[in-house]
Amino acid sequence: MKGLERRLLEKQINPTAMRLVVLDHLVKQTNAVSLTDMELGMEKTDRVTLYRSIRTFEEHGLVHRIEDGTGVTKFALCQPDCTIDGHHDLHVHFYCINCQETHCLPKTQIPEVKLPGGYERQETSLLVKGLCSACKK
Repeated sequence: MKGLERRLLEKQINPTAMRLVVLDHLVKQTNAVSLTDMELGMEKTDRVTLYRSIRTFEEHGLVHRIEDGTGVTKFALCQPDCTIDGHHDLHVHFYCINCQETHCLPKTQIPEVKLPGGYERQETSLLVKGLCSACKK
């Protein structure tokens, strides 16, 4: 758990027992997960404490939220350069229409979108839907 504790401290997050459990769970995931998925995947979790932990992680640049069109918010770990001042992981997310999993594609960056004068970007997301490599086989 020392690596997990260090990771929380680097993001200025107090490493409580629950936060360490939540981070450990997230590190083991291969795709983005919902709060319900996390709650079901971890033993003895309190939904409110889980939600507060995820909200703290998001506020400190440890996780980012993904809206994949399913109506369920999912979460995944951020890239290392995200901070309390903002998220900088502008990568594509992929939703598989077959297995219904959402994946971060950190090596596929979102191109810069130039906005007309008077507009200010607050957030950018790009979701691609199709078949993941496992389902395509």
